[in-house]
Amino acid sequence: MKVGTDGVLLGAWTDISEAENILDIGTGTGLIALMMAQKNEVVKIDAVEIDESSYEQATQNFEESPWNRRLSVFQASIQDYTENCEKQYDLIISNPPYFVNSTKSKFNHKNQVRHTDSLSFEELIKAVNFLLKLSGRFCVVLPFAEGEIFEILAKAEKLYCTKKVSVKGRDFKPTERLLMQFEKQEKAIEERHLVIQNSPKRHDYTSDYINLTKDFYLFM
Repeated sequence: MKVGTDGVLLGAWTDISEAENILDIGTGTGLIALMMAQKNEVVKIDAVEIDESSYEQATQNFEESPWNRRLSVFQASIQDYTENCEKQYDLIISNPPYFVNSTKSKFNHKNQVRHTDSLSFEELIKAVNFLLKLSGRFCVVLPFAEGEIFEILAKAEKLYCTKKVSVKGRDFKPTERLLMQFEKQEKAIEERHLVIQNSPKRHDYTSDYINLTKDFYLFM
């Protein structure tokens, strides 16, 4: 569970302008937090990760990065972190677990990453509402069906979707992922579409995907 397309998409797409402090919920090995640090020379990022091995890898990745003074990682559930946190954030970002009532891996750490047992959508929304400033933004990536459910649940808690990107693997395929931005103030939703690949040929990426992510790949 190291570097995946979902995390790259979310980190590249998220607008961090005007953000001074960022929280990455479920940082894994630190990919998205590192992308945030690369995008902005002054922003400070806190990252939370419940899985011990992922936390240890994130710690090492942060320490060995050029931005280590602006990156902090905490081993905790977001529920416990929220109870003990005394500050709010300009931007919260998360690539959360999303499988509900589905077949689980024999590896417990993968279940924590992939399944909502340890962090339900309702719990995530509650934590975001508590930790997000009134003027702040929350960005998340989810599969299409789960994203639609999440949007409904968030709106019920007065967290409103203000930007949405429908992501397809290829143009003729159905929408696979939703990139969504939420705010505490309701406004018209800005909607876009993104196609990742032109064809099944390896690395045959669309110009839109290249322009979005090229700063984060060594070869693009």
